[in-house]
Amino acid sequence: MILAAADGDPCAVEAMAARRAAGLPLELVVGWAEFGGRRIVVEPGVFVPRRRTEFLVEQALALAPDAMVVVDLCCGSGAVGAALAAALGGGVDLHAADIDPAAVRCARRNVESLGGHVHQGDLFDALPARLRGRVDILAANVPYVPSDEIALLPAEARDHEPRVALDGGTDGLDVLRRVAARAPAWLAPNGRLLIETSPHQTPGALTALTDAGLHAELAVCEDRPARVVIGTRRAGGAG
Repeated sequence: MILAAADGDPCAVEAMAARRAAGLPLELVVGWAEFGGRRIVVEPGVFVPRRRTEFLVEQALALAPDAMVVVDLCCGSGAVGAALAAALGGGVDLHAADIDPAAVRCARRNVESLGGHVHQGDLFDALPARLRGRVDILAANVPYVPSDEIALLPAEARDHEPRVALDGGTDGLDVLRRVAARAPAWLAPNGRLLIETSPHQTPGALTALTDAGLHAELAVCEDRPARVVIGTRRAGGAG
């Protein structure tokens, strides 16, 4: 049904069905993924946003409904930033960043139409210095698969998504720790850092936030399932 709806040309549909049968993820076959009620453009070689990550967006909006400065770090297609900007409305200063040039090109298609800005670089090094101490929502959907578990992933992820978007190092927390350590300098007072993680990594993720001087808590959605660690820079805290 999705393939047929994507293109009315029977020949094109047949070609898409063949690519799908060969193992290409459905989202890459049709060129988009549904996320947060929006169609997010996805391209070959770019991480496909997961529906469970919508929980991170929901938590961010519930905690900071009046956010004015939003950063989507490790943005991939820019799905999280686009969903946040669409929900927060006009006036939000949105910045998305990724180290992967393919992700940056794709994110521009999803973010710039909402007035956002996309930057290429390694984590915070990609961001304009003027954002330091001003970020209300810092969403970081960091890679968190342990390196030796990459081979165990479904073929759709293992063979079609960039390793840089999946590999979180020995215990899966390498990038999370780097983000947590530098986040306080970028967050506004009472600004929030939100990172998706897995059940067995939760204790280490919470410790990383606490060690960085953030107030750490966990939000869980059993239905999807999803886990998000949240670090708050308390007013008067590290900056």
